[in-house]
Amino acid sequence: MKEMSSWYVLTGGPCAGKTTTILELEKRKHPVLLEPARAVIERGLATGKTLDEIRTPKEKFLNDVVEEAVAQERVAPRELRLFLDRSVVDSVAYYRLLEVPVTALLQKAAENAPYKKVFLLDLVDFKNDEARNETPEQAQAIHESIEKAYLDFGLAVVKVPVMPVSERADFILKNL
Repeated sequence: MKEMSSWYVLTGGPCAGKTTTILELEKRKHPVLLEPARAVIERGLATGKTLDEIRTPKEKFLNDVVEEAVAQERVAPRELRLFLDRSVVDSVAYYRLLEVPVTALLQKAAENAPYKKVFLLDLVDFKNDEARNETPEQAQAIHESIEKAYLDFGLAVVKVPVMPVSERADFILKNL
């Protein structure tokens, strides 16, 4: 039986408002873990690489994100009520979409995902930035794949509708 935690995941496709909402929770003094993929991308950009160079080959990028997520979760106290901007289960969705075989590390991490609840944020108006270059159609496909991955691993998913950021944070806190 897997060991549960007091962790809550905020997830959804690109441009669902995950990071904005998690930063609102952090502003309210709730502990957070920021998105592993963004950390990998920002480290790469800081060394002068382009987004395409960081994401190529795709298998290396995906594996780097999983390793970052696993490392973040390994040191986070399980008893601490913590909000995660994505989790290892999101990586399963990306592996599936990109038709990359799921690694043993990812499979084990997803099977043992200790999350208390998952909040799936509906997509908001689409905007690209230095770490996001998907089309709106790709964002929707990612969103659907993420939801399926969490359900496939038996995790409770609560859908969070589009509303102002403060109301989204309130909604999440009321539905813990």
